[in-house]
Amino acid sequence: MITRSIRGRLFIVLTVATGLIWLCASAWVFFQTRSEVEHVLDTRLQEAARMVSSLAINSDAVASDRSPSDEHLLPEIASYERQLSCQIWSLDGRLVARSSGAPSDSLGNETDGFSDQQVGGETWRVYAISDPAKGIRVLVGDRLGLRERLISDLIKGLLWPTLLIFPLLGLLIWTVLGQGLRPLHLMAIDLRNRSVDDMSPVETSQAPPELAPLANSLNGLFSKVESARRHERDITAFAAHELRTPLAGLKTQAQVAIATQDPEARGRALRLIVISVDRTSRLVRQLLAIARIDAQDDFQRTDNVNLGEILDEIISADPLSDSANLVLSPALYETGFATNRELLTVALRNLHENSIQHIKNNGTVTWDAVRVGSSITISVDDDGPGIPDSELALVTSRFFRGRHKSPYGSGLGLSIVQLAADKLGGTLALKNRSDGNGLRAALSFPHKQLITKQT
Repeated sequence: MITRSIRGRLFIVLTVATGLIWLCASAWVFFQTRSEVEHVLDTRLQEAARMVSSLAINSDAVASDRSPSDEHLLPEIASYERQLSCQIWSLDGRLVARSSGAPSDSLGNETDGFSDQQVGGETWRVYAISDPAKGIRVLVGDRLGLRERLISDLIKGLLWPTLLIFPLLGLLIWTVLGQGLRPLHLMAIDLRNRSVDDMSPVETSQAPPELAPLANSLNGLFSKVESARRHERDITAFAAHELRTPLAGLKTQAQVAIATQDPEARGRALRLIVISVDRTSRLVRQLLAIARIDAQDDFQRTDNVNLGEILDEIISADPLSDSANLVLSPALYETGFATNRELLTVALRNLHENSIQHIKNNGTVTWDAVRVGSSITISVDDDGPGIPDSELALVTSRFFRGRHKSPYGSGLGLSIVQLAADKLGGTLALKNRSDGNGLRAALSFPHKQLITKQT
C-alpha cells in the first residue's frame, strides 16, 4: 500500500536517493581517508628512517660495541616498536642492528625510497635510506596488515555514526513529507465533507503552487457539472411546461369525443387529438435528440449518404409536408456526402420542420445543394415572415421563441441544427431573403467531409 501513496513513493525515492548519496560520500570518505592515512604513515616511515640514520654511528663502531645478545640498536625509537620495525645494514651487506620484532631477513632491496616487500610471508611497506659517510643503510617498515587494520578502524569510526543516524534521517524524511503533503490532505477532507449539491470552487489562495493546477482543474469540473445540472433542470422544467399544454388538450378533446353525440364534433375532437399527439411526439423527439447529442461526443462514424434520399425520407414521415409546396433541386440527388447519417438527418429534419411551421398557407419550401470549391452548402428557403434582425443571433439558443413564433414550435429546432452542425464540423448560417419574403438557412461543410459525385 505504501507504494500506491504519493507520500510512500516520495519517501522511497528520497530514501533511495539519500542512500545513494550516502554511499557515494562513504566511498569518497573511504578512499580519501585511506589516501591521507597512507600518506601520514609513509611520512612517519620516512621521518623514522631519517631519525635513525642521524642517530646511528658508522658501521664499524656499531659492530665493535654490539654484544651478541643485543636486540636493539637505538633505545630512543622504542616507542615505535609496536608499529615500526627497523634494520641497519652495512653497505657491504652485513646486518648491523635491528629492532625487536624486526625480521632477520632484509626488509628492502638495493634501492632507496619506498617499496613493498614480501618478508616471512607478510607484505611490508618499507622506506630505505643510505648514508655512504657512515657506511650504513637504514630500513624502516611496517606490516601492511597492521596498516590496513588501522585504516579500517579509522573509517569504521567515521561511518558508524552515520549508519546510526540513517534511520533517524528516514523518520525525518517521512515526517517532513507528511507536513509537505498536508495541504493535499486538507483539500481531500474538504471535498469529502462536501454535500452533493455543493459545487463551490475550491479555495486556491492559500494552496501551494504545485496544487494550483489540480485545484483549477477541479474548479473547472465543478463549473461544468453545475452548468450541466442547470441545463438539465432547465430542460426538465421546459419539458414539463410544454408537455402540460398538449396533454391537457388531449384530455379535453378526448372528453369531448366521448361525451358528444354529434359526429362532426367528434371528428373535430379526434383531429385535434391527432394534432396534439403530433406536437407532443415532436417535442419528445427533440428533447431526446438534444440529450443524445449532448451525451455523445464521438460521431466519427461516416456513411455515404445521398441528400435527396434523406430529404425524401424526412418529407414522407412528416404529416405537415402535405400543407406545403416542396421544391427539391436535382442537385440534391446528384450529391454524395460522406458524413454521420444520424446527425445529418437530425439537422435536416429540424430545418424542414422549422420551414413548414413558418410558411404561409400552401407556401413554398425550396431545398438546394451547391458545391463551391471543396465545400458543399445545403440550403432551404421558405416564404414565411423571416426573423427580425435583432433575433437572428438568439434563435439558435435553446427554448428561445421569437416574435414570429409558431404555435407548434418549441424553441428547440434551430438549436438542435446548430448543435448537430457543430458536431459534424460544419456551420449554420441564417439570413432573411433579399426579397423580404422568408428565411434562408444554410448548412456548410468543408472538404474534409469527403464530398463525392454519385451517379
